[in-house]
Amino acid sequence: MRFRQTGDANARAIWLFSRNDALANVAVIIAAGLVGWLQSAWPDLIVAVIIAFLFLHSASEIIRDARAELRGPPAV
Repeated sequence: MRFRQTGDANARAIWLFSRNDALANVAVIIAAGLVGWLQSAWPDLIVAVIIAFLFLHSASEIIRDARAELRGPPAV
């Protein structure tokens, strides 16, 4: 948990991957129930778009963190 908001880029990436996987799994199960109940593909499509945005957002955070780590600490 201490790497949730701080820590090196690798530890933060692991936290984001784990969080995204858990959220995506729950969302897919809910979408499957809604697809069965509503007899429509829309819940599945909506969840797929939300998951895609979630993963793209996390990817941009990981890239930003990695670039900052490569630059190193600011010069004094």
